[in-house]
Formats: sequence, structure tokens, C-alpha cells
Amino acid sequence: MSTFIKGSLLLIVASFIGECVEFVMNMVLAKELGERGLGLYMSILPTVFLIVLLASFELPISISKFIAEKDAKFHRSMLKSAVHLTIITTAFFMIVFILLMPFLTMFHDYHPLFKWLVLLLIPLISFSAIARGFFMGKHQMGKIAVANLLRKIVQLGLLVFLFQLFQFDSETSILIAFFTFVGSEIVIFLYLIHMFYIQYQQLKGRPASFISGKEVRKNLISVSIPTTSIRVFHSLTHAVQPFLIKAALLNAGVSATVATEQFGLLAGVAMTIGFFPGFIAHSLLIVLIPTVSKAYAQRDMNRLQQLLRQVMSFTLLYGVPVVFVFYFFAEPLTNLFLHSTTAAGYLQVLLPYFLLHFFVIPLQAYLIGLGLMKDAFLHNIWSSMITFGLIYLLGSMSQFQMDGVIIGMNTGTVLLTLMHYMTICKKIGVSYYSLRREVKQV
Repeated sequence: MSTFIKGSLLLIVASFIGECVEFVMNMVLAKELGERGLGLYMSILPTVFLIVLLASFELPISISKFIAEKDAKFHRSMLKSAVHLTIITTAFFMIVFILLMPFLTMFHDYHPLFKWLVLLLIPLISFSAIARGFFMGKHQMGKIAVANLLRKIVQLGLLVFLFQLFQFDSETSILIAFFTFVGSEIVIFLYLIHMFYIQYQQLKGRPASFISGKEVRKNLISVSIPTTSIRVFHSLTHAVQPFLIKAALLNAGVSATVATEQFGLLAGVAMTIGFFPGFIAHSLLIVLIPTVSKAYAQRDMNRLQQLLRQVMSFTLLYGVPVVFVFYFFAEPLTNLFLHSTTAAGYLQVLLPYFLLHFFVIPLQAYLIGLGLMKDAFLHNIWSSMITFGLIYLLGSMSQFQMDGVIIGMNTGTVLLTLMHYMTICKKIGVSYYSLRREVKQV
């Protein structure tokens, strides 16, 4: 069995268990926070993830590409330079966040301690990123799988323990829910750094060659900047999206309270269920980036063609049955969170959005492995412009409201999937329809 398949299966199994845990965790959140509290919690998470993303600087991807493409004798020297780079970027982002903290109005509706928990996340994520990148590049997916699973288990344990033991008001409940997320990241940080230290000590006993810090930084930054730009843009759109959706609904005549509740049902219930199988796509992403990077560095076009066929076939194999289950069992599934026929309706009309996202995630990883970060970035810009335009235009119409919002989301995802797929086929010289080589790649 190939390294790609073994790594993918390992991550998929671990991620499935983790997603089951998260499913239960979101049910607990829905019951403890209520519709309004869940809406507020889900509204702020994209902003938090954007801040954390900037701090991580996409080092897992850039380090994994470097590790996969370069000989092992350069790894120790590269890791030293990566640590120095991380110290600088982490200090910079923490200072910037502290200076901007008084002006970040999106935190004003939350507990005063909320933003300090976000600040604590920055160094945790940044230094964990080095270990993640190293293990990804070395195809040690077992450690990544354990870390991902451990995060969910620890967060659920803290969530159940704290809410069963104490009673909180609405504002404090949201803070406690986020505290459990930060607590799980602390545990993951300790685990990954410990495992990384063991691996690094082993590297010291092996032959090594020096590579200049300047060259390492150039290699890492050449990948980190464009991939961070993609993720930042993606996070920005997700951070803006809740407010855009609410603004559109307000224009359609929906009250502010109802708009918040409807977004809570969309993001906290329908999208939680719909993205449940997304752990498979994310598992493929983690394995694909170093695998495609290595194959492309060796100009192994047959391997690249085979990988693309495997990814498309496997995604179709699990994606289609999943959306059928969601369609026919929408109401029982949403009732696990809240008894709301509205949430069930959202889940059903969002099925194209979910199915195509199962393709988009590994296809974007494939683009990154091919070095087509700029193309991936432009694709996201164009699809987001179409999505946001339709969300606001159709969502503001009284006859559409949330249905118009969902039409915009579905349309943008169709466009993004097609652009990713066609660009990859053109790059490796295969037919759009058969995924067979048509032209000789130079």
C-alpha cells in the first residue's frame, strides 16, 4: 500500500472519530448557549481563526513542502532557521494585536477576557505549526492524527465538565466555550512540541549539511506568503460573511434578533452537519501537499495523473451517498441540535455547497503542491466576489431572504470547483473528461 493511501486512511479514521466527538460537542454548545448565544459564538469564530492564521504564517504547508522536496541532510539546518523565523513573526503579531485590541470593535459584544484568550492562542498555534509541518513532510501522519483527535477529546471533556459543574450567564457561557478551545490547543502544543523535540534530537545524530538561513527563509516565505494570502482571504470572507448575511436579511425586512437566530441555525446546525464528512477532504489535503510537491519536483507526471484520478474518484465515492443521506434525513439530523424545521430546510438546499467543497479542499492542496498558489488565490477572489454579490443581492429581496443567501453560496462554490479542476488538468496535461494524458508536458 502506498504512503499516500496509508497516510490518508490513518488520518481519515482518526478524523472520523474526532468529527464524531465534535458533533457531540456542537450539540452541547447548542443546548448550553441557545440560539442567540450560538449565533454570537459562531459569528466571532471566523475572526478568531483569521488572527490565529496570520500568526501561523502557513508554516505547516511551507515546511512540509521543504521537507518533502529536500534531502534529509538539510532538515536540521532548515528547522533551526524556521524556529528563528517563527519567533520573529510571533512576537510581531502579538505586539500588533495588543496595539489594535482597543480598536477591534467585533470583540465589544463579548466578555473582556475573550480577546486575551485570543492573544494566548497566537504563540500556541505558531510554534505548533513547526512540528506539524515537519511531521507532514516526513509523512508521519500518525502524530498529526493523534494531535487532531486529542484536541477534540480534550475540548469536549472540558466543555462537559465546566457546564455540568457550574452555571454561567450568557456572556460568560460564550467565554467558557471558547476557553475550552484554547485549553485543548495548550494540550496539543505540549504534545507536538514534545514529539518534535524527540525527532530533533535524533536528527542531531545523523549526517547534516548546512543551508543558509537566508535560503531557508526564501524557500519558506515563497510558499508561506501566497498560501497565507489564500487563507487570509478565505478567513476574511468568512469573517465578513456573517455580517453580510445579517445585513442582507435586515434589508429584506427581517429583525436583528431573527437574523442572528437564522445565522445561528445556518452556521451552527446546518453547516456543522453538512461539513461533517469534510474531515475526509482535510485528511487528503494534509497528505496531498507533500506528496504532490515531491512528485512535481521529480516531474513524475504519471504519478500526478494517478493522484488526481484517485482524489476525484474517492471524493465522488463518499460525497454522493453523503448528500443523499443529508437530504432524506435532514430533519432527524438537525433535531439532534435544535428542534427546527428551518435548519432542516437550510441543510437540504445547501447540499451542492457541501458536495463541491469536498472536492475543493483536496484540489486546492493539489494546486499548492504544483506551486500554483497564485492561481488558487485568484480563483478564491473571483468566486468570493460572485458569492458575496449574490448573497447581498438575493438575500436583500423579501421573497428570497435566506434562500437567496444560500443560492449565492452554492453558485460561488460551483465556480471555484470548476476553476481549480480545469487549472490542474491544464497544468499536468490531462483531459477534463477522462483525466488521461492528452499532451506531452514539457
